[in-house]
Parts: sequence; structure tokens; C-alpha cells
Amino acid sequence: MSTNSTKPYLIRSIYDWCIDSSFTPYVSVKTYLDLDIPIEYINNGEIVFNISAKAVHELIINNDSISFIARFNGVSRKLEIPLAAVKGIFAKEVNQGIAFSSDNKEVENQRTPDNEQQNSTIQNSLTYQTKKSLRSNLRIIK
Repeated sequence: MSTNSTKPYLIRSIYDWCIDSSFTPYVSVKTYLDLDIPIEYINNGEIVFNISAKAVHELIINNDSISFIARFNGVSRKLEIPLAAVKGIFAKEVNQGIAFSSDNKEVENQRTPDNEQQNSTIQNSLTYQTKKSLRSNLRIIK
């Protein structure tokens, strides 16, 4: 008898907690070559998506993937992200959430020799915004 992974349940619960608390849920995704995501937003082998209802449409978090429609530079794209690539989910405003271990065998198996250097940078840990970056950039000018 096999046991279901707890990962999709934890992602859904943190997402629900963010929405119930009026926080903005963000999901951090480990990138690899076969993942169809906007490459111009990849930073250090990961991409972070705002998955709030205001940012995406048709959000589905099932036991295998997270799928949604989002706009990038004004162009709508349907994304399907395997849960094996999800590094974590967190609330932007309070920097709380959950990070998953990086020893996902599914993502490891999708590596190719061409992207081995890129995959070495993917191992960086999940970084959250600091409270300093949440401060306003506005200044009072007299």
C-alpha cells in the first residue's frame, strides 16, 4: 500500500491560510529545461509566482501539479508546474510559509548534461523577501 505525498495538501493548506488571512500567496519553483515557464523571470535557477486570485486565473492545485493562467508582459500564458518542481509556498507580507526539501527525485531525473551548470545553481535555498524590502520607496520632498 503506497502513501500519498503530503506536499499537495501542505501547498493547498498554506494557500488557504494566505487567502483567509488576506495575505498574498507566492510559490517558488525550481527551474529546469523542460519546464515551460517565462525564462526572462528566472533568477538563480528559480522563479517565484504570485498565485493570488488577483494575479492568476483558473488556479488548480491537484496532487500532481499547480496550473493557472497568468499574464507576462501583457501576454496570457497557461502554466502547468509539476509539484516536484515546487520549492515552497509563502505569504509575501509576513514571510511565513513552508519550504520543501530539494531532494526531489522527479526533478533530478529530468536533468540533462546540457543544463548541469544551471541545475547546480538551482540548489540555492528558498529566499523570502526581507522586511526591509517591504518598506516604501517613497520620500517626502518639501
